[in-house]
Amino acid sequence: MSALITLHNVGKSFPGPAGAFRALAGVDLEIGHGELVAVQGKSGSGKSTLLNLIGGIDRPSEGSLVVAGTPVHQASESELTRWRGRQVGIVFQFFQLLPTLTAVENVMLPMDFCDERPPRERRPRALELLAEVGVADQADKLPSALSGGQQQRVAIARALANGPALVLADEPTGNLDSTTARAVLDLFGALKARGVTVVLATHERDVASLVDRRIELVDGRVQGA
Repeated sequence: MSALITLHNVGKSFPGPAGAFRALAGVDLEIGHGELVAVQGKSGSGKSTLLNLIGGIDRPSEGSLVVAGTPVHQASESELTRWRGRQVGIVFQFFQLLPTLTAVENVMLPMDFCDERPPRERRPRALELLAEVGVADQADKLPSALSGGQQQRVAIARALANGPALVLADEPTGNLDSTTARAVLDLFGALKARGVTVVLATHERDVASLVDRRIELVDGRVQGA
């Protein structure tokens, strides 16, 4: 399996009142096309930092990071913005849907931003994605009228709007009950079956049957890959 994501000696430090805080150190990692990988570890272990680096939201302090052929550590901000819009879908723990837009309008937003499709095709595409995640009947409702599980399904549909090769999900079940959480995790399994690479930062321990492998982070270092 060829690598979609390659990290070599990646580290990330953040300034702090007592000096630099090292969130990641010496990370060497490859993730292949179509893999579903769970990144696990205690709070503060570096899970979110790793996802933010892979998604080009942040930059490494040292090392190299190549994702889908793009050297993320070298790209300009404008290049990263364009690349992320087309190649990466991101799902957040707190959904981050725009409250004044309906579900279908939230899903259309990445298409509008990247101008990937003709305007007439965007709503039908968004409705198709909402149907795939099981909430087509909620298309014209505002996020405030949706349950947490429904909002997370809309967020997953939004992440898929531009057909990304990679989906990053940061604690996507953290605010869901166990039954809804399992249903959301199954959606990520369905993405993997379609050939999408999924990197999932999660505290859920019951993911062994779903993922290809688990990566454990301890104090910013990879313990198993």
